[in-house]
Amino acid sequence: MIKFTSIAPDLQNRAEAADKAAFGGRPVAGKADKMPENYGRGTEVGQSAAYVPKDRENCLAAANQIMAAGRAAASYRRGRGAALNPKGRFEKLAIEAAAADQTEEEEENWPPARLQTQVQVEKPRSIINRNDLPDIPYDYSINPYRGCEHGCIYCYARPSHAYMGLSAGLDFESRLFAKPEAAALLRRELAHPAYQPRIIMLGSNTDPYQPVEKHYQITRSLLEVLYEARHPVHIITKSALILRDSDILAALAEAQLVHVAFSITSLDNRLARRLEPRAAAPARRLQAMQRLAEQNVPVSLMLAPIIPALNDHEIENIMRAAAAAGAETAHYTLLRLPYEVAPLFKDWLLREYPDKYRRVIGQLRLLRGGKENNAGAPGHGCGQGVMAVLLARRFQLAAEKYGLNRQKIRLTSHLFHVPAAWRPAADRPGNAGGAKRPGSVAARAPAAQQKKEQLLLL
Repeated sequence: MIKFTSIAPDLQNRAEAADKAAFGGRPVAGKADKMPENYGRGTEVGQSAAYVPKDRENCLAAANQIMAAGRAAASYRRGRGAALNPKGRFEKLAIEAAAADQTEEEEENWPPARLQTQVQVEKPRSIINRNDLPDIPYDYSINPYRGCEHGCIYCYARPSHAYMGLSAGLDFESRLFAKPEAAALLRRELAHPAYQPRIIMLGSNTDPYQPVEKHYQITRSLLEVLYEARHPVHIITKSALILRDSDILAALAEAQLVHVAFSITSLDNRLARRLEPRAAAPARRLQAMQRLAEQNVPVSLMLAPIIPALNDHEIENIMRAAAAAGAETAHYTLLRLPYEVAPLFKDWLLREYPDKYRRVIGQLRLLRGGKENNAGAPGHGCGQGVMAVLLARRFQLAAEKYGLNRQKIRLTSHLFHVPAAWRPAADRPGNAGGAKRPGSVAARAPAAQQKKEQLLLL
C-alpha cells in the first residue's frame, strides 16, 4: 500500500495562488492577466485556485488552506524540512493514497510516527563530475551521496532528485543514494594518463558529511585517496562530523592541499532548526571551524543562503563569529528558487513565517530582477540591481571590519602524483610496451584514426 507518495499535480498553481494572495491578488507574472468578474469580492478558495480574496486579513489564511491540501501529517514529517512530496518534474503521473484502498488497520496506524530514511547503493561508472560553467569557481566535483538528510528547505540540489524519478520534497531528504565504490572509481580516474589535476570540490551538490556518512564513511575513503595522490580538495559542509577526519585534513593542510568552508545560515537556533532540521547547530559548526583552525587547516565561512527579511539582519553577527573561530575568508550567496524548490520553500514560509511571506518573496524578486531564480544571468549568485549592490557593499565592509578576505586561500597541484600501485601491471615501470588498457586515451581514439594508423603501418 503506497502512502503519501505525492500530492496533486497542481502544486505550482497552489504556489501561484499563495503569491496572488500575499500580494493582494496581483498576478505573479509581469503580464496583465484577465481577472474574473468576482475578483476582489470574496472568491471562494475551493472554486478558484488562481485568484483568492483581496482582503489582506484573509489572504494568507486562504493561501495557507490552498497549500495545506497536500501536506503530510506533522508527526510523519517531524524532523524534516519539506512538508510536501510533489512528483518529479519529469513524471507524467502523480500517485496519491486513496482512502478506499486502506484497510481499517492501516487507517488507524496512518500516518506512521516518523518518516524513516532509506539508503540505496548506487554504482556509477565514474565519480568525478566536470563543470564548465563560467560562474562556478571549480572544474571538478564529487558527490558521495544523492539526496541529503539535513533537509534544508532552500537547498538548490533538491531538483536533482527528479533524475532518479523521485520527488524534490520528502524523497530528497529520506530516500538517499550512497556510492560505496567512490574511492575505487576515484583511484582509477586519477590514474588515467590524460587526467589533469585541478581542485576537486566535495559537497557541491549535497553535504559529504550528512548523517549517513557515519556508517558508510565514503567521504573519508575519498580523502584517503586524495592524500595518497597529493591532490588538492575543497570541502563545504554544515556538519561537525568533519572533525572525525581531522587527522587526514591536517596532513593535507600541511601540504597546502585542503580548504574547508562551513555553511552557516543563522546563529538563531530556532530559525536554523526550522531551515535545516537535521544539520548541526550553528554553535557546533563554529566549534568545528575553530578546532580545525587550531590544527592549521584553512577554514572559511560560506554565508548561504542570504534570505531577505529573514536572516539578512544577521550578516555582521555571523561574520564576526566566524572570524573569531578562525575563518580566513568569507563568501555569500543569495537565495534562489529553481524548479520544485520554489513551491516547497513557499509552503515552508507559509507554515513557519506567514507574516513574512510578502516581504521575503517581494524583496527576493527585487534582488533578482523581478524573478525568483535568474539562473544564467551575470552574478546570479549574488543578485542584481541596487539592493544587490548595497548587500554586496555591506558584506564587504563587514569583511574588512573583522579581518576577512585579506588574502586568498591558495591550494597547489604541483605535488600530484599517481602511486605505482594504482597503475595496471602493463603501465608500471619495468614493463616495456604493454597493451593499451580500456579507457586510456589511445584506446578511446576514433575508429577512423585507428584505421589510418594501421594503413600507415602497412
